[in-house]
Amino acid sequence: MRVYLDNNATTKVDEKVLEKMIPYFSEVYGNASSMHGFGQESNKAMEESRQKIAEILGVGANELVFTASGTESDNMAIRGVAKAYKRRGNHIITSNIEHPAVKNTCKDLEKEGYEVTYLAVDENGLINIEELKAAIKKETILITVMYANNEIGTVQPIEEIAKIANEKKIVFHTDAVQAAGKLKLTPKETGIDLLTISGHKFYGPKGIGLLYIKQGTRLGKVLTGGGQEKRRRPGTSDVPAIVGMAVALEAANNHLEEEFKREADLRDYFEDELQKKIPEIVVNAKGAPRLPGTSSITFKYLEGESILLSLNFKGIAVSSGSACSSDDLQASHVLLGIGIPVEFAHGTIRFSIGKYNTKEEIDYVLAEVPPIIEKLRMISPLWGEFTNNK
Repeated sequence: MRVYLDNNATTKVDEKVLEKMIPYFSEVYGNASSMHGFGQESNKAMEESRQKIAEILGVGANELVFTASGTESDNMAIRGVAKAYKRRGNHIITSNIEHPAVKNTCKDLEKEGYEVTYLAVDENGLINIEELKAAIKKETILITVMYANNEIGTVQPIEEIAKIANEKKIVFHTDAVQAAGKLKLTPKETGIDLLTISGHKFYGPKGIGLLYIKQGTRLGKVLTGGGQEKRRRPGTSDVPAIVGMAVALEAANNHLEEEFKREADLRDYFEDELQKKIPEIVVNAKGAPRLPGTSSITFKYLEGESILLSLNFKGIAVSSGSACSSDDLQASHVLLGIGIPVEFAHGTIRFSIGKYNTKEEIDYVLAEVPPIIEKLRMISPLWGEFTNNK
């Protein structure tokens, strides 16, 4: 059996989504910026997709900008605010468990003279609202805190953060890449100024992202080029991917509540059974509001890579952290941020359940994981040291 439990990294494209995309590769293929009939057919499909997404999010179609990824959208938002509001201030507030697209962009801006405050999180990955309030100063121009964490699944108190930002007239951006298609997003109603999503996290295609820009929010230019997206983001429009993202988001939102419950039930069953079968493991962020299918498990006294490779040999795909930083041998900054000791952080595996996963698959994983952990611990010096000291 082959089991894919790495849905936070990317998802399989829904067949109905692919079916809707195919005509725009070879039948309706004009450049959406062209004035002729071929181009206008493509433009019509793009604008209909933009309107569909706008209705789902409860925003204006003119507030949506298509990009090539969540990473690009994050950069466009953060760097754009930094440029546009530089005369007003140079202070940015974020959390210490952000995705690399946000974290590394903030680190980069520090080299350019911006001051960044990295809010600590508790053991469940939640920021402290009082600490956020205390961090604000007159030079603060941006608060950027992710909606839901890609590694541990923690959902932040976005409405409270937005309220504080609005009261202080500070721009608020949230990376909602992991939340889209799993949680109901209402950026305008919530008070969010900038919101990032990416199509491949909810059974749409890779290579397509979106940035919601609340009307009136100023952004400096990050890319220069043509006049696409009302001169906000140059580059030839990827119409097949735009169509695919709109169809995928609509499909996900049509079954939001029932799929949330199904995945959460599978996750809870998986975690409960795993804790019964294997000693010395920790379910990370279990005390926080979490994404329904995200399960971060720390297997103490082991290396995550050895677990990952052993599971892969059994046909089970998982992750030892964010797919965007999986080549980095450093311990995950997210796990360290929630207080996991570095030696245990290395033994953490992320299992992320999606809409195509079944209980039968979860049972297969539950049958394979315990003997793998037992075998690896038998040859682990750390486990030997632990058992000898008991």
